[in-house]
Amino acid sequence: MKIVHIITRLILGGAQENTLITCKLLAERGHEVTLITGPAIGPEGALFEQTKSAGYETIVVDSLRREINPIIDIPAYFEIKKLLKQLKPDIVHTHSAKAGILGRLAAWSLKGKLDAGDHRLPFVLHTIHGLAFHDYQNALLNKFYIAVEKFTASRTDAFLTVADVMTEKAQAAGIGVDKPYTTAYSAIEETAFLSPPSASEITDFRRKYHIPNEAVVIVKVARLFDLKGHEYVIESARRLAAKHDNCIWLFVGDGSLTEQLKSQIQFAGLTNKFKFTGLLPPEQIPLAVHASDILVHCSLREGLARVLPQAMLCGKPVVSFDIDGAKEVVNDNTGFLVPAEDIDGLTDACEKLIADGDLRSKLGENGRNAVTEQFAPDTMVDTIEKVYKDCVS
Repeated sequence: MKIVHIITRLILGGAQENTLITCKLLAERGHEVTLITGPAIGPEGALFEQTKSAGYETIVVDSLRREINPIIDIPAYFEIKKLLKQLKPDIVHTHSAKAGILGRLAAWSLKGKLDAGDHRLPFVLHTIHGLAFHDYQNALLNKFYIAVEKFTASRTDAFLTVADVMTEKAQAAGIGVDKPYTTAYSAIEETAFLSPPSASEITDFRRKYHIPNEAVVIVKVARLFDLKGHEYVIESARRLAAKHDNCIWLFVGDGSLTEQLKSQIQFAGLTNKFKFTGLLPPEQIPLAVHASDILVHCSLREGLARVLPQAMLCGKPVVSFDIDGAKEVVNDNTGFLVPAEDIDGLTDACEKLIADGDLRSKLGENGRNAVTEQFAPDTMVDTIEKVYKDCVS
């Protein structure tokens, strides 16, 4: 098949890594794959290096940006439409909000016009990695996003989601209720997570960030950005630090809240308890997790955070707010689910794991066994490829 994927920007992020894995494996399976994306603007880094020699073509549409701006959105729509006319794909598969809207509208406008032999082409699919509407946003803005998604869903043949709960929430909002939905868990390149680094590599990593070898390290891997929940980790640390002098909290990532979070930490008297790595390239994330003991995830909205199965692949227990798809991987056998914004519950869960190394090992091993096949690249792409074949058959 000729397949075009469209995503808004190739920053360091779960939707982007998911899309790159999909494009790579589809190309390896003999499909003709093209990736259309906007520029990677912002502090979150870029993944363009991973597209080199990956077996598919990458095209950058400069006007495809994350922010809503008709002055550039309209040219982006026409540029995507022009590219699709040239590429004549069987499948157009979109990701993320902006690319999902512009890409699907452009593809649907060409339906039945690209191949006289099949008036249904191209088939238009969209993956929901996360939803633009949520409880922590203005109600009117939520209504706007839902209306846009309903309209765009009428121009979509099928949906893929990264978690069952994404299907439930989308359909509850009336989005694509007459269209097929399929869950394809977001794949992870598992080798580096399943293969522990050497003791010397872990020691060197800890030394780089001034973390003692005997410390119990609680790591959070996320952009330092709104709704990612770093403030809850800081408050939990304030309650735990005095009782557990051997603990260090590690923030992996960068973002617009960096200085604000450092000020909060300083105000709480915890400067010596927190370490910041800044933005790490994707290949260093496994080492950061392996060099830690517990992963916390306190985001208030997320499709299904890839860092949860990544930590489990490393054999680490996880503590997560019970939001969106977290419950599909985190349970009593793999870690602790805590109600969103529940600092007492977060603190209690972390304290249990800090105090009990055997419990950390048990939950970590259970987690690794639970997610290895579920998040394997071939598992995800088998599912996606079947959806494609069902469309064109």
